[in-house]
Amino acid sequence: MSTDRNDLSAVMPVNPLANPSFRRLFAAQVIALVGTGLSTVALSLLAYELVGGNAAAVLGFALAFKMVAYMVFAPIVGGLAHRFPRKPFLIIMDIIRAGIVLVMPFVTEVWQIYLLIFLLNLFSAGFKPVFSATIPDILPDERQYTRALSMSRLAYDLENVLSPTFAGLALLFVSYSELFVTNSVAFVVSAVLILFTILPGSGKVERLGGIWEEVSFGIRSYFKTPRLRGLLAMYLGVASASAMVIVNTVIYVREYLGGSESDLGWALAASGGGSMIAALSLPKILDRVPDRPVILLGGLVMAVGLGLMSTGPAFEAVLPIWFVIGFGWSLVQTPAGRVVNRSAASGDRSAYFSAQFALSHACWLIFYLVAGQLGTRLGVETTALILAGGIVVFTVLAAMLWPATDSELLRHAHGEVEHLHEHSHGEHHEHDHSGDEGEEPHRHPHRHAQLKHEHPFVIDDHHVTWPQSSTP
Repeated sequence: MSTDRNDLSAVMPVNPLANPSFRRLFAAQVIALVGTGLSTVALSLLAYELVGGNAAAVLGFALAFKMVAYMVFAPIVGGLAHRFPRKPFLIIMDIIRAGIVLVMPFVTEVWQIYLLIFLLNLFSAGFKPVFSATIPDILPDERQYTRALSMSRLAYDLENVLSPTFAGLALLFVSYSELFVTNSVAFVVSAVLILFTILPGSGKVERLGGIWEEVSFGIRSYFKTPRLRGLLAMYLGVASASAMVIVNTVIYVREYLGGSESDLGWALAASGGGSMIAALSLPKILDRVPDRPVILLGGLVMAVGLGLMSTGPAFEAVLPIWFVIGFGWSLVQTPAGRVVNRSAASGDRSAYFSAQFALSHACWLIFYLVAGQLGTRLGVETTALILAGGIVVFTVLAAMLWPATDSELLRHAHGEVEHLHEHSHGEHHEHDHSGDEGEEPHRHPHRHAQLKHEHPFVIDDHHVTWPQSSTP
């Protein structure tokens, strides 16, 4: 007696922590995040010790190096990740990061900060997308995966809100250099947890073409997928809103309103609180509502929040406005993993998640600069209004790029082609053999006849363009 997939989904535990592999990976993520948060505070103190009042400029350049490392290295790793077994790769990335952080207390020159930050984030750009691409294989049930994404979003927000507090308490007892040591230990603990976690292997992949085709596969496939083009447009909106909060909150609260450092902390915590409330609410919503309307709503919510900010509110009004903006960006970021996962074949997930990682951080790099320059030259209120208008434009663009009828099953045609790559026989590989090809998967020149069929469609080496229509 066969069991329907929906019936299986109904009896599976919804809580992803019921899965021991995810439980260990989530613990590894949280521990590494806490360590990184402590290290961020320590880096600020290190920069201040080296250059005094110019510490902000040093940290700004360090942030730029971080984003460049993400943008350059993530697609390379994603394109080649299918060549390496996941578990050793993730463990090696953690150990290298632990070693780099351990060197930071010995820094004596500013250029050494830039070098170490670049290297640290080079290997983070290798770790994070491959880690993200592993979770859907561990949690194939979409309801579990959605809740895992919600928990991940909460972990990031809690780290942003609580790490300064943890660091402040720790600094009562230890020096800032020992915070770097704590971060190094956190990466080692993360590696140990991964070592004792059963990880599924990624799908077998052999790319057509050379190294460049492998490295560029994720980015090229991302831009060929309509829903992902729409998601990227929405990330331009997320970057606009979050850059406004991160870059200009200190100016508005401290200089415009004459607020205290405590007021600044409350304002930043308000945006994190909005993001966490959205992340907690979304799993049940996404069980019933598709990703697209939720993500587009997030854009409108962010635009409304920034529009209200342009009125020059008093501090009491800033808190709910920042809460609304944080709620809006979480409506976009929390479901994003579902959208990327739905757009990739199992073996290609690392390439797609790496493309998402690189492109989203490119958005932040652009809008950190935009928000800072506009805030300095035009003032915070005008900047908020301009960015609110930009988010509306990005949301409309996303709605145009991402079709409302976003069916996974698409009817499409294949032309006749002959090529060489490793394959197993199935929907796309039914051809004659001479008898000496060996067991599957095997590799030999083979010919595909013309074919028209329907199945869940993703861009890969056999589907290089998106169908114009799902009809015959």
